Amino acid sequence: MGEPVSRPPLPFLPYGRQDVDQADIDAVTAVLRGDWLTQGPTVEAFERALCERTGADHAVSCANGTAALHLATLALGLGPGDAVVVPSVTFLATANAARYVGAEVAFADVDPETGLMGPEQAEAAMERAARAGWRVRALAPVHFAGQTADMAGLGTLAARHGLAVIEDACHAIGSVDVTPDGPPLPVGSGAFGTLTAFSFHPVKTIAAGEGGAVTTNDAELAARLRRFRNHGMEREPAEFEDHGAAFATDGTANPWYYEMAEPGFNYRLTDIHSALALSQLARLECFVERRRHLMDLYAERLAPLAPLVRPAARVPWCRPAWHLCAVRIDFAAAGRTRAQVMADLRARGIGSQVHYIPVHRQPYWQKRCGRLSLPGADAHYARTLSLPLYPAMADSDVDRVVGALAETLGLPSCNPP
Repeated sequence: MGEPVSRPPLPFLPYGRQDVDQADIDAVTAVLRGDWLTQGPTVEAFERALCERTGADHAVSCANGTAALHLATLALGLGPGDAVVVPSVTFLATANAARYVGAEVAFADVDPETGLMGPEQAEAAMERAARAGWRVRALAPVHFAGQTADMAGLGTLAARHGLAVIEDACHAIGSVDVTPDGPPLPVGSGAFGTLTAFSFHPVKTIAAGEGGAVTTNDAELAARLRRFRNHGMEREPAEFEDHGAAFATDGTANPWYYEMAEPGFNYRLTDIHSALALSQLARLECFVERRRHLMDLYAERLAPLAPLVRPAARVPWCRPAWHLCAVRIDFAAAGRTRAQVMADLRARGIGSQVHYIPVHRQPYWQKRCGRLSLPGADAHYARTLSLPLYPAMADSDVDRVVGALAETLGLPSCNPP
């Protein structure tokens, strides 16, 4: 008998990763060989392309998604005494951005099956804020895993109370809101929100390395976003206050002159990062379609594992650009802890993650807001686990992930023949 055939180990499947091709590398290399590494024409080209993709009038790029959220709160002039309604199922940055400007956070519950805040949960949070003596100035719905919150309903609520809407779309570049009586509306179009924040972190649908942007249809807000991203500096002569210093005796503006009416930050995006983001944006539809295909495949392969394992519920008002494959697992019924399942999957070469620990559970927020009862957020957290999802995955990788999950949960294999 011959020696057994040794097979190379299967590659590790992380829960998410970037997809960089030669065109992306060439785009970045061209910038490195050019004259502008930052504050140059590639930044402006990316912002124009983002406007074209979303339908927004203005796009202001910045260093990352957290900076985008912070810039949005600055542009709206939020501050002490104000409050922002934020769903508890989100990354820390959504709530932190309000605190950066001194505003309070009124945490809202979510639908445990989708992780999304709806109008009823937002209104309940507003009522709690009123009892605390806070003045709610804005809603910050989070588009979770690529699915959008009910923006029509939240927009109606915001309009009724005179509130701004900051859409946290860090998961949702390429997602589309579908309305019954009108055309599809790309996330970031401003159809429902005042400002929309995006992230271009490597695990997101398009990558800049690190990067973010804010879209808006309000020219004044866009000007404030640009000013705050660049130290609060103003170079437009029409905005100068000290005309004696700003203008020469012949009435022309001094070419070196700038003013700072209020402090800002260095949140600029470089041309290097913009080149990668611009190149990736050209492939956005390919990325989105591949992610949708993989999610449909997951739904099919996971069906035999129900009710122990279920994909997240899908909402009717959105055509998502899936960022995460966040499934619901009844760990108690399976007799396994989530930590055990994650460790077993990793031993089989499969990464996973939890999105997210509800923010209202964090020690800082418990000290500030007390121990809130948000049963939807807690139920979501108790059962959620994010499985690998990224465009370079093969269809067979989905079979591998689901088969490994079935094994670690003690379920029969459900891979196709």
